[in-house]
Amino acid sequence: QVQLVESGGGSVQAGGSLRLSCVASGLTFSSGTTGWFRQAPGKEREFVAVITWGGGSTVYADSVKGRFTISRDNPKNTVYLQMNSLKPEDTAVYYCAATSQVYVARRESEYDYWGQGTQVTISS
Repeated sequence: QVQLVESGGGSVQAGGSLRLSCVASGLTFSSGTTGWFRQAPGKEREFVAVITWGGGSTVYADSVKGRFTISRDNPKNTVYLQMNSLKPEDTAVYYCAATSQVYVARRESEYDYWGQGTQVTISS
């Protein structure tokens, strides 16, 4: 059974930092792609960042480019999302997702597995 578990969410003030983690069980991240998405209250879930496990290719949403960094730790089967210079508009539930396909997938429909989400709240 595949399970993705996010952690690291919390409440910080604007300008602060958080690091989210996504650990996989029942699935090896040695190949494939992992992405982060977020959903703010009253809004649709949106793409944040993606990384391919083989070559480590990354793509970011324009809204987080230069502030967020996605990375992977193959031995730990973990993907991280380092979030710096956080803004109130970054407040959302953040989800990690995985697929066995190897390309920089940015649409929800391209992912097979999802975590339960972790809340990030940024106060001004």
